[in-house]
Amino acid sequence: MGDNYQICSRCVMDNSSDDTIRFDDDGFCNYCTEAFKIKDPVYFPHEEGKRRLDALIKRLKSQNKDKKYDCIIGVSGGLDSSYLLFQCYKWGLRTLVVHVDDGFDTEIAKSNLDKLIKAIGFDYVVEKPDSKQFNDLTRAFFLAGVPNTAIPQDNILFAVVYNLVRKYRIRTLFSGGNFALECILQKGNTYRAFDVVNIKEIHKLYGRERIDRLPLLSDYRRAIDRLLFRIETVRPLNFIEYNRNRALKELNEFCGFEYYGRKHLENDLTKFIQLYWFYHKFGVDKRRSHLSSMIVSGQMTREEALAELKLPIYEENEMSELKHKILRVLSITEEEFEKIMQKPPKQHTDYKTDHYPLFQKIKKLFS
Repeated sequence: MGDNYQICSRCVMDNSSDDTIRFDDDGFCNYCTEAFKIKDPVYFPHEEGKRRLDALIKRLKSQNKDKKYDCIIGVSGGLDSSYLLFQCYKWGLRTLVVHVDDGFDTEIAKSNLDKLIKAIGFDYVVEKPDSKQFNDLTRAFFLAGVPNTAIPQDNILFAVVYNLVRKYRIRTLFSGGNFALECILQKGNTYRAFDVVNIKEIHKLYGRERIDRLPLLSDYRRAIDRLLFRIETVRPLNFIEYNRNRALKELNEFCGFEYYGRKHLENDLTKFIQLYWFYHKFGVDKRRSHLSSMIVSGQMTREEALAELKLPIYEENEMSELKHKILRVLSITEEEFEKIMQKPPKQHTDYKTDHYPLFQKIKKLFS
Protein backbone atom coordinates (compact mmCIF):
# COMPACT_ATOMS: atom_id res chain seq x y z
CA MET A 1 0.00 0.00 0.00
CA GLY A 2 1.21 3.50 -0.79
CA ASP A 3 1.74 6.33 1.70
CA ASN A 4 -1.66 7.79 0.78
CA TYR A 5 -3.52 4.56 1.43
CA GLN A 6 -6.69 5.00 3.46
CA ILE A 7 -9.51 2.70 4.51
CA CYS A 8 -12.86 3.89 5.79
CA SER A 9 -13.14 3.84 9.58
CA ARG A 10 -16.81 2.79 9.41
CA CYS A 11 -16.99 0.31 6.51
CA VAL A 12 -14.12 -1.39 4.62
CA MET A 13 -13.98 0.61 1.39
CA ASP A 14 -10.51 1.92 0.55
CA ASN A 15 -8.69 4.02 -2.02
CA SER A 16 -6.38 1.33 -3.38
CA SER A 17 -8.23 1.09 -6.70
CA ASP A 18 -10.86 3.81 -6.68
CA ASP A 19 -10.20 7.46 -7.48
CA THR A 20 -13.82 8.38 -6.74
CA ILE A 21 -13.66 7.63 -3.01
CA ARG A 22 -13.47 10.50 -0.55
CA PHE A 23 -13.04 10.61 3.23
CA ASP A 24 -14.35 13.18 5.72
CA ASP A 25 -12.68 14.40 8.90
CA ASP A 26 -13.96 11.37 10.83
CA GLY A 27 -12.44 8.98 8.27
CA PHE A 28 -15.87 8.02 6.93
CA CYS A 29 -16.00 7.44 3.15
CA ASN A 30 -18.51 8.94 0.76
CA TYR A 31 -19.92 5.46 0.00
CA CYS A 32 -21.17 4.55 3.46
CA THR A 33 -22.05 8.18 4.22
CA GLU A 34 -24.35 8.24 1.20
CA ALA A 35 -25.70 4.75 1.99
CA PHE A 36 -26.68 5.78 5.51
CA LYS A 37 -28.19 8.97 4.11
CA ILE A 38 -30.52 7.11 1.73
CA LYS A 39 -31.17 4.08 3.95
CA ASP A 40 -34.44 5.29 5.47
CA PRO A 41 -35.92 6.64 2.19
CA VAL A 42 -34.96 3.43 0.30
CA TYR A 43 -35.00 0.44 2.65
CA PHE A 44 -38.14 -0.47 4.62
CA PRO A 45 -37.55 -3.60 6.74
CA HIS A 46 -40.53 -2.78 8.98
CA GLU A 47 -44.25 -1.98 8.92
CA GLU A 48 -43.86 0.73 6.29
CA GLY A 49 -42.31 -1.86 3.99
CA LYS A 50 -45.23 -4.21 4.55
CA ARG A 51 -47.65 -1.42 3.73
CA ARG A 52 -45.80 -0.56 0.52
CA LEU A 53 -45.49 -4.21 -0.46
CA ASP A 54 -49.19 -4.94 0.15
CA ALA A 55 -50.13 -1.91 -1.96
CA LEU A 56 -47.78 -3.02 -4.75
CA ILE A 57 -49.14 -6.57 -4.85
CA LYS A 58 -52.74 -5.35 -4.80
CA ARG A 59 -52.05 -2.90 -7.63
CA LEU A 60 -50.29 -5.45 -9.83
CA LYS A 61 -53.04 -8.04 -9.42
CA SER A 62 -55.68 -5.44 -10.25
CA GLN A 63 -54.05 -3.78 -13.26
CA ASN A 64 -53.00 -7.11 -14.79
CA LYS A 65 -56.18 -9.10 -14.21
CA ASP A 66 -56.78 -9.35 -17.96
CA LYS A 67 -53.14 -10.18 -18.76
CA LYS A 68 -51.15 -13.38 -18.48
CA TYR A 69 -48.48 -12.05 -16.14
CA ASP A 70 -48.21 -9.59 -13.27
CA CYS A 71 -44.45 -9.13 -13.55
CA ILE A 72 -41.23 -10.44 -15.06
CA ILE A 73 -37.96 -11.43 -13.37
CA GLY A 74 -34.54 -12.26 -14.80
CA VAL A 75 -32.86 -14.95 -12.70
CA SER A 76 -29.26 -16.15 -12.52
CA GLY A 77 -29.40 -18.97 -9.98
CA GLY A 78 -27.90 -16.63 -7.40
CA LEU A 79 -29.41 -15.69 -4.06
CA ASP A 80 -31.03 -12.30 -4.73
CA SER A 81 -33.07 -13.19 -7.80
CA SER A 82 -33.88 -16.67 -6.43
CA TYR A 83 -35.17 -15.30 -3.14
CA LEU A 84 -37.20 -12.65 -4.93
CA LEU A 85 -38.74 -15.37 -7.09
CA PHE A 86 -39.58 -17.35 -3.96
CA GLN A 87 -41.29 -14.28 -2.50
CA CYS A 88 -43.33 -13.79 -5.69
CA TYR A 89 -44.55 -17.35 -5.30
CA LYS A 90 -45.63 -16.64 -1.72
CA TRP A 91 -47.27 -13.37 -2.78
CA GLY A 92 -49.29 -15.17 -5.47
CA LEU A 93 -47.97 -13.06 -8.34
CA ARG A 94 -48.10 -14.56 -11.82
CA THR A 95 -44.46 -14.19 -12.76
CA LEU A 96 -42.65 -14.80 -16.03
CA VAL A 97 -39.17 -16.06 -15.22
CA VAL A 98 -36.27 -15.48 -17.61
CA HIS A 99 -32.79 -16.97 -17.57
CA VAL A 100 -29.99 -16.35 -20.07
CA ASP A 101 -27.76 -19.40 -20.32
CA ASP A 102 -24.44 -18.07 -21.59
CA GLY A 103 -22.71 -21.43 -21.21
CA PHE A 104 -20.93 -20.49 -17.97
CA ASP A 105 -23.52 -21.42 -15.33
CA THR A 106 -22.03 -23.41 -12.45
CA GLU A 107 -23.51 -26.81 -11.68
CA ILE A 108 -24.83 -25.44 -8.39
CA ALA A 109 -26.62 -22.60 -10.20
CA LYS A 110 -28.17 -25.03 -12.69
CA SER A 111 -29.35 -27.26 -9.86
CA ASN A 112 -30.72 -24.31 -7.87
CA LEU A 113 -32.71 -23.05 -10.84
CA ASP A 114 -34.07 -26.50 -11.67
CA LYS A 115 -35.20 -27.11 -8.09
CA LEU A 116 -36.68 -23.65 -7.63
CA ILE A 117 -38.62 -23.58 -10.91
CA LYS A 118 -39.95 -27.09 -10.29
CA ALA A 119 -41.11 -26.08 -6.82
CA ILE A 120 -42.90 -22.87 -7.83
CA GLY A 121 -44.22 -23.89 -11.26
CA PHE A 122 -43.90 -20.48 -12.93
CA ASP A 123 -43.56 -20.11 -16.70
CA TYR A 124 -39.86 -20.25 -17.41
CA VAL A 125 -38.02 -18.98 -20.49
CA VAL A 126 -34.38 -19.92 -21.09
CA GLU A 127 -32.54 -18.05 -23.81
CA LYS A 128 -29.15 -19.20 -25.08
CA PRO A 129 -27.24 -16.51 -26.96
CA ASP A 130 -25.22 -17.66 -29.95
CA SER A 131 -22.17 -19.11 -28.17
CA LYS A 132 -19.70 -18.35 -30.95
CA GLN A 133 -20.70 -14.70 -31.11
CA PHE A 134 -21.11 -14.27 -27.33
CA ASN A 135 -17.70 -15.75 -26.59
CA ASP A 136 -16.09 -13.63 -29.27
CA LEU A 137 -17.64 -10.44 -27.86
CA THR A 138 -16.52 -11.36 -24.35
CA ARG A 139 -13.05 -12.19 -25.68
CA ALA A 140 -12.90 -8.74 -27.26
CA PHE A 141 -13.58 -7.10 -23.89
CA PHE A 142 -10.68 -8.98 -22.31
CA LEU A 143 -8.37 -8.04 -25.17
CA ALA A 144 -9.47 -4.43 -24.80
CA GLY A 145 -8.23 -4.52 -21.21
CA VAL A 146 -11.31 -2.76 -19.78
CA PRO A 147 -12.65 -3.43 -16.27
CA ASN A 148 -16.27 -4.38 -16.87
CA THR A 149 -15.85 -7.48 -19.02
CA ALA A 150 -19.24 -8.68 -17.76
CA ILE A 151 -21.05 -6.10 -19.89
CA PRO A 152 -21.94 -8.60 -22.66
CA GLN A 153 -23.58 -10.83 -20.02
CA ASP A 154 -25.53 -8.00 -18.41
CA ASN A 155 -26.60 -6.33 -21.62
CA ILE A 156 -27.88 -9.49 -23.28
CA LEU A 157 -29.88 -10.46 -20.20
CA PHE A 158 -31.71 -7.15 -20.21
CA ALA A 159 -32.15 -7.25 -23.98
CA VAL A 160 -33.90 -10.61 -23.66
CA VAL A 161 -36.04 -9.35 -20.77
CA TYR A 162 -37.10 -6.24 -22.67
CA ASN A 163 -37.98 -8.31 -25.74
CA LEU A 164 -40.35 -10.35 -23.57
CA VAL A 165 -41.70 -7.21 -21.93
CA ARG A 166 -42.68 -5.92 -25.38
CA LYS A 167 -44.08 -9.30 -26.45
CA TYR A 168 -46.35 -9.77 -23.43
CA ARG A 169 -46.92 -6.09 -22.62
CA ILE A 170 -45.60 -6.57 -19.11
CA ARG A 171 -45.26 -3.25 -17.32
CA THR A 172 -43.48 -4.33 -14.16
CA LEU A 173 -39.92 -5.60 -14.10
CA PHE A 174 -38.90 -6.98 -10.72
CA SER A 175 -35.22 -6.57 -9.92
CA GLY A 176 -33.30 -8.55 -7.33
CA GLY A 177 -31.19 -5.46 -6.72
CA ASN A 178 -31.46 -4.42 -3.11
CA PHE A 179 -30.17 -2.08 -0.44
CA ALA A 180 -29.30 -4.70 2.17
CA LEU A 181 -26.55 -6.44 0.19
CA GLU A 182 -25.80 -3.88 -2.55
CA CYS A 183 -26.07 -0.39 -1.09
CA ILE A 184 -22.35 0.11 -1.70
CA LEU A 185 -20.87 -0.54 -5.14
CA GLN A 186 -17.47 0.83 -6.14
CA LYS A 187 -17.76 3.50 -8.85
CA GLY A 188 -14.14 3.50 -9.99
CA ASN A 189 -13.04 0.89 -12.54
CA THR A 190 -16.48 0.09 -13.88
CA TYR A 191 -18.87 1.20 -16.63
CA ARG A 192 -22.56 1.08 -17.48
CA ALA A 193 -23.90 -1.90 -19.40
CA PHE A 194 -26.07 -0.21 -22.03
CA ASP A 195 -23.60 1.84 -24.05
CA VAL A 196 -23.92 -0.12 -27.28
CA VAL A 197 -21.61 2.35 -29.03
CA ASN A 198 -18.84 1.31 -26.64
CA ILE A 199 -19.73 -2.39 -27.00
CA LYS A 200 -19.57 -2.28 -30.80
CA GLU A 201 -16.40 -0.19 -30.83
CA ILE A 202 -14.56 -2.68 -28.62
CA HIS A 203 -15.78 -5.55 -30.74
CA LYS A 204 -14.82 -3.79 -33.97
CA LEU A 205 -11.27 -3.40 -32.69
CA TYR A 206 -10.80 -6.81 -31.09
CA GLY A 207 -13.55 -9.13 -32.33
CA ARG A 208 -13.22 -11.75 -35.03
CA GLU A 209 -16.81 -12.90 -35.54
CA ARG A 210 -20.03 -11.10 -36.36
CA ILE A 211 -22.35 -10.27 -33.46
CA ASP A 212 -25.51 -9.78 -35.49
CA ARG A 213 -27.32 -12.66 -33.75
CA LEU A 214 -26.81 -11.25 -30.26
CA PRO A 215 -29.66 -9.20 -28.77
CA LEU A 216 -28.24 -5.91 -27.51
CA LEU A 217 -30.05 -3.17 -25.60
CA SER A 218 -28.96 0.45 -25.85
CA ASP A 219 -29.67 3.24 -23.37
CA TYR A 220 -31.95 4.76 -26.00
CA ARG A 221 -33.95 1.61 -26.71
CA ARG A 222 -34.33 0.96 -23.01
CA ALA A 223 -35.51 4.49 -22.28
CA ILE A 224 -37.89 4.58 -25.23
CA ASP A 225 -39.40 1.21 -24.26
CA ARG A 226 -39.91 2.42 -20.71
CA LEU A 227 -41.67 5.49 -22.05
CA LEU A 228 -43.83 3.74 -24.66
CA PHE A 229 -44.81 0.73 -22.53
CA ARG A 230 -44.75 2.60 -19.19
CA ILE A 231 -42.31 0.05 -17.80
CA GLU A 232 -41.44 0.31 -14.13
CA THR A 233 -38.50 -1.37 -12.39
CA VAL A 234 -39.29 -2.32 -8.81
CA ARG A 235 -36.99 -3.68 -6.09
CA PRO A 236 -39.33 -5.57 -3.74
CA LEU A 237 -36.48 -6.85 -1.55
CA ASN A 238 -36.27 -3.29 -0.25
CA PHE A 239 -39.76 -3.71 1.23
CA ILE A 240 -38.79 -6.60 3.52
CA GLU A 241 -36.05 -7.29 6.05
CA TYR A 242 -33.68 -8.96 3.63
CA ASN A 243 -31.14 -10.99 5.56
CA ARG A 244 -28.66 -13.13 3.62
CA ASN A 245 -28.40 -16.03 6.05
CA ARG A 246 -32.14 -16.21 6.66
CA ALA A 247 -32.86 -16.10 2.92
CA LEU A 248 -30.45 -18.97 2.29
CA LYS A 249 -32.07 -21.00 5.07
CA GLU A 250 -35.59 -20.40 3.74
CA LEU A 251 -34.63 -21.33 0.18
CA ASN A 252 -32.84 -24.45 1.35
CA GLU A 253 -35.87 -25.57 3.34
CA PHE A 254 -38.21 -24.77 0.45
CA CYS A 255 -36.42 -26.50 -2.43
CA GLY A 256 -32.93 -27.59 -1.38
CA PHE A 257 -31.22 -24.42 -2.63
CA GLU A 258 -27.44 -24.55 -2.08
CA TYR A 259 -25.11 -21.62 -1.52
CA TYR A 260 -22.31 -21.13 -4.05
CA GLY A 261 -19.81 -19.49 -1.70
CA ARG A 262 -20.03 -15.73 -2.19
CA LYS A 263 -22.06 -13.02 -3.89
CA HIS A 264 -22.17 -13.19 -7.73
CA LEU A 265 -20.24 -16.46 -7.97
CA GLU A 266 -23.07 -18.52 -9.46
CA ASN A 267 -21.54 -18.16 -12.93
CA ASP A 268 -17.97 -19.24 -13.82
CA LEU A 269 -17.30 -16.26 -16.06
CA THR A 270 -18.61 -13.83 -13.45
CA LYS A 271 -16.54 -15.60 -10.80
CA PHE A 272 -13.39 -15.25 -12.88
CA ILE A 273 -14.08 -11.57 -13.56
CA GLN A 274 -14.91 -10.76 -9.94
CA LEU A 275 -12.11 -12.65 -8.22
CA TYR A 276 -9.28 -12.69 -10.77
CA TRP A 277 -9.69 -10.07 -13.49
CA PHE A 278 -10.70 -7.16 -11.28
CA TYR A 279 -8.22 -8.11 -8.57
CA HIS A 280 -5.08 -8.67 -10.64
CA LYS A 281 -5.71 -6.26 -13.51
CA PHE A 282 -7.19 -3.32 -11.59
CA GLY A 283 -6.40 -4.03 -7.94
CA VAL A 284 -10.12 -4.17 -7.12
CA ASP A 285 -11.23 -6.50 -4.35
CA LYS A 286 -14.96 -6.82 -5.00
CA ARG A 287 -15.46 -8.24 -1.53
CA ARG A 288 -15.09 -4.75 -0.07
CA SER A 289 -18.31 -3.48 -1.66
CA HIS A 290 -20.29 -6.55 -0.63
CA LEU A 291 -18.98 -6.61 2.94
CA SER A 292 -19.43 -2.85 3.36
CA SER A 293 -23.05 -3.17 2.25
CA MET A 294 -23.65 -5.77 4.94
CA ILE A 295 -22.06 -3.48 7.53
CA VAL A 296 -24.45 -0.68 6.60
CA SER A 297 -27.49 -2.99 6.73
CA GLY A 298 -26.39 -4.36 10.09
CA GLN A 299 -25.71 -7.93 8.99
CA MET A 300 -22.00 -7.83 9.76
CA THR A 301 -19.61 -5.88 11.97
CA ARG A 302 -16.61 -4.05 10.58
CA GLU A 303 -14.35 -6.39 12.56
CA GLU A 304 -15.98 -9.43 10.94
CA ALA A 305 -15.55 -7.86 7.50
CA LEU A 306 -11.87 -7.10 8.12
CA ALA A 307 -11.33 -10.69 9.24
CA GLU A 308 -12.93 -11.98 6.03
CA LEU A 309 -10.72 -9.70 3.95
CA LYS A 310 -7.66 -11.33 5.51
CA LEU A 311 -8.68 -14.65 3.94
CA PRO A 312 -7.38 -15.45 0.43
CA ILE A 313 -9.65 -14.04 -2.24
CA TYR A 314 -9.66 -17.45 -3.94
CA GLU A 315 -8.20 -20.93 -3.67
CA GLU A 316 -5.19 -21.20 -5.99
CA ASN A 317 -5.81 -24.65 -7.53
CA GLU A 318 -9.49 -23.95 -8.07
CA MET A 319 -8.76 -20.61 -9.74
CA SER A 320 -6.08 -22.17 -11.92
CA GLU A 321 -8.61 -24.69 -13.25
CA LEU A 322 -11.21 -21.98 -13.75
CA LYS A 323 -8.76 -19.74 -15.56
CA HIS A 324 -7.81 -22.55 -17.98
CA LYS A 325 -11.48 -23.23 -18.65
CA ILE A 326 -12.37 -19.57 -19.34
CA LEU A 327 -9.37 -19.02 -21.63
CA ARG A 328 -10.09 -22.23 -23.53
CA VAL A 329 -13.74 -21.33 -24.13
CA LEU A 330 -12.85 -17.77 -25.17
CA SER A 331 -10.01 -18.96 -27.44
CA ILE A 332 -7.36 -16.96 -25.62
CA THR A 333 -3.97 -18.62 -25.23
CA GLU A 334 -2.04 -18.45 -21.96
CA GLU A 335 0.58 -16.33 -23.72
CA GLU A 336 -2.03 -13.90 -25.03
CA PHE A 337 -3.58 -13.60 -21.61
CA GLU A 338 -0.26 -12.90 -19.91
CA LYS A 339 0.37 -10.10 -22.41
CA ILE A 340 -3.08 -8.68 -21.64
CA MET A 341 -2.34 -8.76 -17.91
CA GLN A 342 1.04 -7.06 -18.36
CA LYS A 343 -0.35 -4.17 -20.39
CA PRO A 344 -1.51 -1.02 -18.55
CA PRO A 345 -5.20 -1.18 -17.64
CA LYS A 346 -7.63 0.57 -19.94
CA GLN A 347 -10.92 2.28 -19.17
CA HIS A 348 -14.06 2.06 -21.29
CA THR A 349 -13.71 5.78 -21.97
CA ASP A 350 -10.43 5.07 -23.75
CA TYR A 351 -12.66 3.78 -26.53
CA LYS A 352 -15.54 5.38 -28.37
CA THR A 353 -18.54 5.94 -26.11
CA ASP A 354 -22.05 7.30 -26.42
CA HIS A 355 -21.88 10.89 -25.24
CA TYR A 356 -24.94 12.26 -26.99
CA PRO A 357 -26.80 14.85 -24.88
CA LEU A 358 -30.06 13.11 -25.82
CA PHE A 359 -29.13 10.22 -23.53
CA GLN A 360 -28.95 12.51 -20.50
CA LYS A 361 -32.30 14.07 -21.39
CA ILE A 362 -33.95 10.67 -21.70
CA LYS A 363 -32.25 9.44 -18.53
CA LYS A 364 -33.70 12.35 -16.53
CA LEU A 365 -37.20 11.22 -17.45
CA PHE A 366 -36.69 8.05 -15.42
CA SER A 367 -34.32 9.14 -12.67
